[in-house]
Parts: sequence; C-alpha cells; structure tokens
Amino acid sequence: MDLVEVAPNAEPPVCRVMDYGKYKYQLAKKAQEGKKRQSLTQVKEVKLRPKIEDHDFGFKMRNARRFLEERNRVKITVQFRGREIAYPDLGRALLRRVVEDLADVGQADGDARMEGRFMHVFITPKAGN
Repeated sequence: MDLVEVAPNAEPPVCRVMDYGKYKYQLAKKAQEGKKRQSLTQVKEVKLRPKIEDHDFGFKMRNARRFLEERNRVKITVQFRGREIAYPDLGRALLRRVVEDLADVGQADGDARMEGRFMHVFITPKAGN
C-alpha cells in the first residue's frame, strides 16, 4: 500500500492509502476503453474529368456513396487538362450534378472551389444516416 496525494490543491491537501500500481492500471484501462469507442472520420477522394462518360460517372458515384455510408467525408475533385481549363463551367456543372446525385446520403460543405488545375467540393455524410 502507498500513500497517494489525491487533491494537492485542496486546503489541507488530501491523501489516500491505496495500491498505486493497481490505480495506474485502472487509469490505463479507462483510457484504452475510451479510445476504442471513438470513431475516426477520413477524407476519401474521388477524381473526375470534365468529359466523363455516364458509365464511369455512375461507377465513381457508387464509390462516393459507399464512402459516405461508411461515415467518411468525400472530396470530389475535377481535374482539368490542357485546354479544358478554359471551361470551368463544365466542371461546376459536373460538381453540381454530383452533389444532386448524393443529396440523399450527404451534403456539400460549400461551393466548388478552383485551385490551379483542380476544382473540388467536400461532401459530408448526413446526420441521420
């Protein structure tokens, strides 16, 4: 048994007689149990091109839907190559179509943003799913 100071800021300081090794073990177990219950969300990315075909678009949307159902955030990125960069309205229309298709499982964090050759939007899972 050990004499352990429990509340050093109290007037007078409070001490307890206890098995310190067992106490440290119980604290470690509580911390481990808390970590086990927490869930980590990841950001998954789906890349598209402005001239994507319908079948490829459907395939990418199935993947994005699965990511949202797994409670992960999804970053939808449209990559422009060469002269495609002159038509950002095609990318915005594509991202708008993506947000509408995934509206039942997720919602967009904001509008589409252009960064260099890439335009992207983040979609978070809805609270009820």
